[in-house]
Amino acid sequence: MLPPRSTANADDSRVVDPEVSANWQRANIQAAASYLRERMSGGATDPKTKAVYEGLLEVLDPTRRATRMQREAASSAQAAATVKPARERRARNDRRGRSDRRRVNLGSPTGAERRGGGDRRTGRDRRNQ
Repeated sequence: MLPPRSTANADDSRVVDPEVSANWQRANIQAAASYLRERMSGGATDPKTKAVYEGLLEVLDPTRRATRMQREAASSAQAAATVKPARERRARNDRRGRSDRRRVNLGSPTGAERRGGGDRRTGRDRRNQ
């Protein structure tokens, strides 16, 4: 493939004709896609090769990308819709039930209180005694 032709311009000598540039880029993308197609028909079936090939085709045909994006969005929406009823079903039957272990006072873990009633604060200040 040949690089794009520059058009002579008094202001900027590097101005590229957009039509020529688009044709050159399109031709290179088509050549790369056909090369990958040949490799895939020859047995290269790895996911990366297929993804690159599909990406090149999406560059050539933007509607192909829009269709793929809609298809992926629809499938993810369908998957999300199937998750929601399961979540609602779980929420309906309270998993903890009526006895929440965090709210039950079981007392001291050793069975006896370490401090007697005299050691507890009674409202008076014991620091200055």
